[in-house]
Amino acid sequence: MNNEVIVTCAVTGAGDTVGRHPAIPVTPQQIAAAAVEAAKAGATVVHCHVRDPASGKPSRDPELYYELVDRIRASGVDMILNLTAGMGGDLEIGPGEEPMRFGPGTDLVGGLTRLIHIEQLLPEICTLDCGTLNFGDGDQIYVSTPNQLRAGAKRIQELGVKAELEVFDTGHLWFAKQMVKEGLLGEMPLFQLCLGIPWGAPADTGTMKAMVDNMPPGAIWAGFGIGRMQMPMVAQAVLLGGNVRVGLEDNLWLDKGVYASNGSLVERAVDLVAKLGANTLTPEQGRKKLGLIKRR
Repeated sequence: MNNEVIVTCAVTGAGDTVGRHPAIPVTPQQIAAAAVEAAKAGATVVHCHVRDPASGKPSRDPELYYELVDRIRASGVDMILNLTAGMGGDLEIGPGEEPMRFGPGTDLVGGLTRLIHIEQLLPEICTLDCGTLNFGDGDQIYVSTPNQLRAGAKRIQELGVKAELEVFDTGHLWFAKQMVKEGLLGEMPLFQLCLGIPWGAPADTGTMKAMVDNMPPGAIWAGFGIGRMQMPMVAQAVLLGGNVRVGLEDNLWLDKGVYASNGSLVERAVDLVAKLGANTLTPEQGRKKLGLIKRR
């Protein structure tokens, strides 16, 4: 069991959730406010994507990230900032027998292009999605090749940013461990087990434990489940010795028929951690545990 727990809040994500919830953060101002809300509720880390303010669709526009981070840093509220670097890996295979007629959901760029905003803003943590995956029950694929990952991991380490290794399946963990062996990730690698996304690893005890049992020595890890499995996986991760993640990126509901907010999900996770007899770390304590240097 982990008695000193880092709670991450993923405040908006890139999923098609606008319109399915009355208050998904969309604009940089809204996303920054959601990050502050989560930090005040007890989150150690906030994980942020940006969205197009007009459409609500996911974006990788650096200007939106610049505004978001300026607002967060100007708030005066302490939090460990974790920015996604996963945008730009989307490939929508064409219909039927025309797979090369890529669909409108395609947004595919190289591994280093995905890091443009990281280069400029230098958050304490950024994500690195550790493999290709059938993403959902259609023709959408998330693409992250070994060569792209090696290039991205090397550059993230050069920038002095900590890579959070997003692991959606067992092969992703295998390759993440390979990058550790190759010296691309520095000391104390940080893993995030992303469970329940069709068709990656399912959100259940056996799967989480199998992945934890295959962690490299010295790794720090967290795990989450999407939807109704969010809080069960909070408890399971703590019991297996890990850290946790909640937030509107992964789950829209607090209870049946009751919409969640980022703050309410963090509060429930913090309460659950306490009921298990563990403590939630402050951002400063989290930095010490992860070996981070506080940014301005």
